[in-house]
Amino acid sequence: TPQALQQNMTLEFERNRERYQFMKWGMQAFEAFRVVPPGIGIVHQVNLEYLFEGLRHTGDLYYPDTLVGTDSHTTMINGVGVVGWGVGGIEAEAGMLGQPVYFLTPDVIGVELRGRLPEGATATDLVLRVTEMLRREKVVGKFVEFFGEGTAALSVTDRATIANMAPEYGATMGFFPVDEKTVAYMRGTGRSEESCELIEAYFRAQQLFGVPRAGEIDYTRTLTLDLDTIVPSLAGPSRPQDRIELPAMRRTFEALFSAPPADNGFGRDAAQLDKRVATQLDGVDLGHGDILIAAITSCTNTSNPAVMIAAGLLARKAAARGLRVKPHIKTSLAPGSRVVTEYLGKAGLLEPLATLGFALAGYGCTTCIGNSGDLAPALNEAITGNDIVAAAVLSGNRNFEARIHPNIRANYLASPPLVVAYALAGTARIDLSSEALGTD
Repeated sequence: TPQALQQNMTLEFERNRERYQFMKWGMQAFEAFRVVPPGIGIVHQVNLEYLFEGLRHTGDLYYPDTLVGTDSHTTMINGVGVVGWGVGGIEAEAGMLGQPVYFLTPDVIGVELRGRLPEGATATDLVLRVTEMLRREKVVGKFVEFFGEGTAALSVTDRATIANMAPEYGATMGFFPVDEKTVAYMRGTGRSEESCELIEAYFRAQQLFGVPRAGEIDYTRTLTLDLDTIVPSLAGPSRPQDRIELPAMRRTFEALFSAPPADNGFGRDAAQLDKRVATQLDGVDLGHGDILIAAITSCTNTSNPAVMIAAGLLARKAAARGLRVKPHIKTSLAPGSRVVTEYLGKAGLLEPLATLGFALAGYGCTTCIGNSGDLAPALNEAITGNDIVAAAVLSGNRNFEARIHPNIRANYLASPPLVVAYALAGTARIDLSSEALGTD
């Protein structure tokens, strides 16, 4: 609802007042301790937009920026050439006290990206393909470095999307070298000209500047992915590596409906696929595959202006034609930083998103960690009482069963524009490459 942001912020301060007071005291008491105020965004996106420096120095000694964080998606910072990954609380505390973080020298897997992303394909589609490929290649515990002409052509925000999902494809990190686009991103996010020039000069002097070409580095193993083959996709219903191309979405859901759980299916009687049940909500009935949660959320995608603007443009076109999302579908917009609402607002895209139900709910981790809020009691009763396989679609990075909502069995990762599209369609049992979203 339009009031969601204010209500959520009020609750957040009520529940965390003592914590925030303690942190504010710490910021005043310790010289090297900074706190980003509540309600600003998700730490990984804030790191990209505000905090990372790229280069550190102690006196006259200069060295590359590094990062350890207590969340697995700390790897998002790899998109700007910063070595970093998620660690446990004890390791992070040791780092804060000046102790080193120890690790074994890893294998480094080189991934050569060739070509260019075709029209209609997004960074989300690319990262789902990368996740599918690297899960098969078993890169757990390894460093992954992206190189080649295709890598050089990617924007920094596209790189950050791929780096963010390193935990999903199993790598310790998914690294992109510093190059001209990195420096341009720093200029575009308000870093000083002096800092930008210093970073470029340092990395050039260390021969670390620029995306390597094929054959320039001897990796433990090299893999290749042609960007020209990337197509609109989703992943689900319960694992990020289970990619589904858009035209196959309907038939994949219907096949999994009666497939055994051992094959990632739902183990239902195929004869029940078209069953619909009444609910206590006026005029609302439920069937298998019905979308009940649609969320534009998570730093994975909300940090990427291209996919966020695409979602806004689709919402504007749909709203202008009179299309609406059914009111029982729980929709939300929860960006990873206030930068997102700033440019969406200036582009006139916040209003059409809100018209379709994607009103601003907050700045932070929401649906992707199960913080979407509950469904209407009548929907929960209908699902549990009739064993309905309901669906959710979100622009997050994880979709394990019961993570999004305990009563929603089928959860799909998708780009923000596809989240809007499936919310309008109201069902996962649709081929959006050939079927209409609705009628005006």
